[in-house]
Amino acid sequence: MTEKKKGNAFTDNPLVRAIGVQKIVVVLVLLAMLIFFSTASSAFRQYSTLLSIMDCTYYLAFLGIGVTFCLITGGVDLSIGTGMFCYALVGGYLITQKNMPVIVGIIVTVLCGLLVGTINGLIVSKGGHAPFLATLCTMMIVRGMGAIVTSNASVTWPSSSSPNGWTRKIFKMDMGGTKVPIGFLWVLILAVVMSIFLNKTRPGRYIIAIGSNKEATRLSGVNVAKYQTLAYIISGVFTGLAALAYSSAFQSMIPGGGGGIELNAIGGAIIGGTSMSGGAGTISGTIIGVFLMSVLQTGLPMIGLQANWQQIIIGLVLIIAVYIDVLKNKKLA
Repeated sequence: MTEKKKGNAFTDNPLVRAIGVQKIVVVLVLLAMLIFFSTASSAFRQYSTLLSIMDCTYYLAFLGIGVTFCLITGGVDLSIGTGMFCYALVGGYLITQKNMPVIVGIIVTVLCGLLVGTINGLIVSKGGHAPFLATLCTMMIVRGMGAIVTSNASVTWPSSSSPNGWTRKIFKMDMGGTKVPIGFLWVLILAVVMSIFLNKTRPGRYIIAIGSNKEATRLSGVNVAKYQTLAYIISGVFTGLAALAYSSAFQSMIPGGGGGIELNAIGGAIIGGTSMSGGAGTISGTIIGVFLMSVLQTGLPMIGLQANWQQIIIGLVLIIAVYIDVLKNKKLA
């Protein structure tokens, strides 16, 4: 009879086990970072800094929620960064250059994500291509498509002061002269909905099962290709939502942009406890992880670190997160 491994008073605590040790550790690290940046920089304590953090959190959270489903299946979606820029460019181009209604631009933006997500899913599930290679190819394709559609010109969505600028107010509302980041409510609502979908519905459980053991799931009668494709469709749709969040927070999108943003979203998901080998992950963990990444992105420049040092520090954080994931998988093996 195999003896069950004993934990300690902390890890054996029912509340800790319910929340997850990694989430608790990440929250503690996040609090430590907030205290450090607030102490090191007076500018970080300003309300405008909170708005900047939220602006980053919105689009990273949507990207992170979507790519979490791909990671749970044991795959990845590298097209989300450049895809976000491409879809925002196409939607904004239709509104500002073709004088189409804003709602048309919004729908087209999300549909672009849906289309590319479906293509990614089919290439991976039906074509048998490795997710890394398949989505790397679509990443390069959408990067070029955005430039082609807009004739290599940057695109600016309508400003908040214009009649068509109501999309910006979805994420940041002006109340008595104070801008309120209400977009976080949309992030929380969608996070709860997708968490329920992942853990409480049959498709969500099948997606987890595929990442845990793809062959066993197939032998049990599950249409693996269908639910594997679904994971990439979800990622594509949320990339479209991220494009809307980005276009509402920033002034303009430049063709060919977005490269590297996918790493911040994927890194946030991994930091939050999603396993790169598949079969494990939570939406709540991803939200915490991407918020930590947003704090890093906003706080590091305020303490005088140049862009190169910012990339190094964020890279080191991701190495630590991946190493923790490796150790966790070894322990479960």
